[in-house]
Amino acid sequence: MRRPRLPQLRGLRVRLVLAFTLVAAVTAATTGALTFREARTGVLQQSQDAVIQQLRTQVGRLAPDLFFPPAEGELQRFAADVARAEPTGNWRVMATYGRLSATSVQDDSFKELTPALRESVGSSIATVFQRVAVGDGTALVVGMSVTFADPPAKGVYPSGVHVFLTVPQTTERAYVDALVTAAERAAVPALTLAVLLALLAARGVLRPVRALRRATRSIAEGRLDTRLSVDGSDELADLSHTFNETAAALEKSVTELRGMEARARRFAADVSHELRTPLAAMSAVTDVLDEDAARLAPDTATAVRLISEETVKLARLVDDLMEISRFDAGAAVLHLDEIDLAESLRRTLDARAWNGLVDCDLPPPGTLRGRVDPRRLDVVVANLVGNALRHGARPVALCLYDGGEVGGTRLAVIEVLDSGPGIPDDVLPYVFERFYKSDAARARTEGSGLGLAITAENVRVHGGTVRAANRPEGGAVFTVRLPLPADEGTQGDRW
Repeated sequence: MRRPRLPQLRGLRVRLVLAFTLVAAVTAATTGALTFREARTGVLQQSQDAVIQQLRTQVGRLAPDLFFPPAEGELQRFAADVARAEPTGNWRVMATYGRLSATSVQDDSFKELTPALRESVGSSIATVFQRVAVGDGTALVVGMSVTFADPPAKGVYPSGVHVFLTVPQTTERAYVDALVTAAERAAVPALTLAVLLALLAARGVLRPVRALRRATRSIAEGRLDTRLSVDGSDELADLSHTFNETAAALEKSVTELRGMEARARRFAADVSHELRTPLAAMSAVTDVLDEDAARLAPDTATAVRLISEETVKLARLVDDLMEISRFDAGAAVLHLDEIDLAESLRRTLDARAWNGLVDCDLPPPGTLRGRVDPRRLDVVVANLVGNALRHGARPVALCLYDGGEVGGTRLAVIEVLDSGPGIPDDVLPYVFERFYKSDAARARTEGSGLGLAITAENVRVHGGTVRAANRPEGGAVFTVRLPLPADEGTQGDRW
């Protein structure tokens, strides 16, 4: 039975596409994040530097006109003049001197101005800046001290006037939003390109893999001359080359084995055929000697009986070898006939005088019929019952019953049970093999060692199965299941 195909989501193509897409997505996201961070930093840095430079220039230009100590009105005018340095009117300026403070916009509380920034400006003459959150956006807050030059001291000194500037960063926010939008738009083509590249790569990788799969399946179906075309010099080409070498070696080995097997079958068949004529003559002679054994000397009579028994065994072995040879050669032919199965089993026991030795559990005549080869069914039952009588213990039972329907096919079940010691567990898997001996030290058997193998072959050509097992209460049981015609047989269990 062919194994069900795996879900497509586990296929190599899908995994390659997902891997390429994942790598592209991670790369695009990482690159976009790094680019966004650098661009955002550059935009904000440039805006910040421009604002600080412009503030310094404006304060430096207006500071010489400032009177000291300045009054509140003077600070108001100074703050307004500084704010006018930005034509768009986005600057909000606060000027302080001691406890005095004035803003360029009336009633402006300058909530963005933090105590830390005030303290930094008061303790240093350096320009200090800070970005603070204002509503949904941010604002740049810059603080600086107004200084005056001291030519004699060749330095500067603080005037006590502090200037604070607040600039909303709406333009910078728009630039940053534009960068995010551009990165998002660039990610879609990048992922699309990654998928296309993944499909092309998967196609290039999967083409030789599919060819290898088809070639492997072809070899599994018996076409050992299957080979792959080797293109290029990469790892897949090396794999194809190795596959071809393996297939060639396998074809050579299988051809040699088939030749050896055919010669062995032909040899067994030829030997068996050649032995039949002298064995027939020997059997005729031993029959005559058996009739006169009573008038011979005791030692001679014993030798005659021994020769007669061995001749019978040899004749049976030759017949079994001929039968096995026909199975091996595929020449076993079924001569099917619709018969009463129970009556056929009774005839098998009658022909061998086993009626008194075997307990029968058979259905009434005409109840269970099947289309089988009567001769081969006789061989199956005779081999199983004879095996139970030789190697088991009485009572031996022969059962036949309707096994019901399995997989749409009705089965007839034949069971042969004995009350012996059973079959060792390590022997059970091999009981139907040819010439198998459970005791390796046992050089000879009462039979040919082919009876159960012939039984299994006869059941197989009928499309049935045979199984050996041990019963819980002791003894062995051999179970044969044979298919019945769809419209034959009765529903039910054992009679």
